[in-house]
Amino acid sequence: MFSLNVPLPPAVDRLANDRHPDLVAFDRIRERHTLVCKRLGSDDVRGGGGGRGGGRDPGRSRDRAVTRLRERLRPVLTGTDPLDLSITGIGYFEEPVRGPGPVVYLRVESDDLDRVHRRLCGAFDPVTGIEGEEYVPHVTLARGGSIERAQAIADSEMDPIEWRARSLTIYDAEFREPAGTVSLE
Repeated sequence: MFSLNVPLPPAVDRLANDRHPDLVAFDRIRERHTLVCKRLGSDDVRGGGGGRGGGRDPGRSRDRAVTRLRERLRPVLTGTDPLDLSITGIGYFEEPVRGPGPVVYLRVESDDLDRVHRRLCGAFDPVTGIEGEEYVPHVTLARGGSIERAQAIADSEMDPIEWRARSLTIYDAEFREPAGTVSLE
């Protein structure tokens, strides 16, 4: 499983570190912050047939999968300008689609990201419940804990963070690392 992620500016990690004392009451604090634009499964890599590719060398299979994925992404993203994004506050999902709630997150606003997400969902099947019409761009901070604590954090003030993303990162969930980039210029 891969995802296409928006690179985050260093200010996001600084904000998360500043908010750490508010998050210790939650069951899990996210240490690695991501903004997922689109999740991509093995069918998306295959383009309809085959898997990551068998073989004895998983790194080589991954390289082939990333190459195929880039080939499928290229026509979908051709002509896409860099994305203007902003983090405007803190929100929470009381009952997330997956895993324990609540999920406390940084709220991301971007018409550019919404357009790219919709375009990608037209080319790659959306994940039910979290993509397509249900897509809420966000950066998870913590999960599992009380709704009251999540509400208190969501009610707190923060300065907005604005940035421009000139590429997207292909993230490999199996190896838990970036596997490539796709330029938006």
